[in-house]
Amino acid sequence: MAEKKQAFEISLKELEKIVRKLEDGDLALEESLKLFEDGVKLSRECQERLNQAERRIEVLLKDENGNPVLNVVKAEDLREEKQPKIKRRIVFDNDEDDDEDVSPF
Repeated sequence: MAEKKQAFEISLKELEKIVRKLEDGDLALEESLKLFEDGVKLSRECQERLNQAERRIEVLLKDENGNPVLNVVKAEDLREEKQPKIKRRIVFDNDEDDDEDVSPF
């Protein structure tokens, strides 16, 4: 398998081929282990690409009025280590003496 990153669809098709070969069960143990290792690597690459795509999509935010707003994303903002920023926190009061139903919205 080449070190260069392939298109997502190509990697996914390769992963599907590996799964089919492993499910057939007609391979020697060493060949099965090699295919399994390749499959895990492809699976991780595909998952990372999906995560990156999801983060790019999440760039589409809504403003206070519910209108979509597009933010510019830098490449370093797409890295896995980046934690999502919390825009709002909702705190619920567990005071049972309060009979009023108060909604934070």
